[in-house]
Amino acid sequence: MVDLGIMIFRQKNSRGSFKPHLSVKFRSEEGELVTFSVDTTRTPAKYPQPDAYLITHAHSDHNGKSAMLSERAICSDKTAHALEIRHDKSYKGRTVEVGATIEVNGVNISTYSNFHTVGSTAFYWENDVGTRILVTGDVKDASGLPDCDVLITEANYGDPGDTTCYFDDDIQGFRSALQDNTCVAFGAYAFGKAQRAVELMRDCGYNGAVEMEEKSLQLTRSLLDDAGDLASIGESCSDQVCVVPPWDLDKLPSDMPKYVMTGRADYRYPSIQISDHLDARGLTQMVEDLNPEFTVVYHPAGHRPGKFASHLNSLGFNAISIDRISNVLSNEFI
Repeated sequence: MVDLGIMIFRQKNSRGSFKPHLSVKFRSEEGELVTFSVDTTRTPAKYPQPDAYLITHAHSDHNGKSAMLSERAICSDKTAHALEIRHDKSYKGRTVEVGATIEVNGVNISTYSNFHTVGSTAFYWENDVGTRILVTGDVKDASGLPDCDVLITEANYGDPGDTTCYFDDDIQGFRSALQDNTCVAFGAYAFGKAQRAVELMRDCGYNGAVEMEEKSLQLTRSLLDDAGDLASIGESCSDQVCVVPPWDLDKLPSDMPKYVMTGRADYRYPSIQISDHLDARGLTQMVEDLNPEFTVVYHPAGHRPGKFASHLNSLGFNAISIDRISNVLSNEFI
């Protein structure tokens, strides 16, 4: 990627292990060296700092809990709210509304929604030689993402050889569970899936109260502009429609129908396939549509980035997974 004027590298912590995810070094249009660290933990203050810590969203495996404490952190305004609620800490960095542009050391970063969670953000910028760089974060809908030359993306369901990486959201199953029961509970993680559940309910025409566990309630009230009537568990006077974390379903009345919003099959309650990610087909289509010269698959941990990178290479794309990226920088960038 040196010909594209960009260096992707990984840093090591004080124990000699790689820090999460990666960093991007390039030159700005003014010729200044700039480094953006993506979804990673902070570098101790005694060491050189990146110009920005880009936080794509507030899920824990993207390390915003650490990066949010740096004044160099950048994320959407709603991601900052979610981080503060989830971790009971003040966000110290800068925020941007999704769809707007923010400037960092002479580099204009454009932001796009990837529809993974409320406020989740893809970041896009160009370097001194005009290379277009796109960091997607986790993606549910790639239709609004811009074309790019270097794509840095995820592979949560990126193993084409795994049948569980192919799915379609069961919106009709969700609608039926909601409309066929006067009392019903949905198991959904407090951040991301719980807000999706409320959005789906409103799209299905349900306008009554939704009772939620406290953290889910706090996040949903803060993040959704049109959440409607929300209440704590047991607070409303209407028929009970509840959203709680999956492990809290057992705390609700035994005769209440219960469903888990997941593609997993290891819960004791029936599951409804609702994902916040693209499946293997969608990820592949995203790369085909964006048509980058080079793709870096940086998330999650485990074998799937390598599987997806190999799949892309078999289709004629140049791709590499994070496990094949070293912490050695080219002298051209030092």
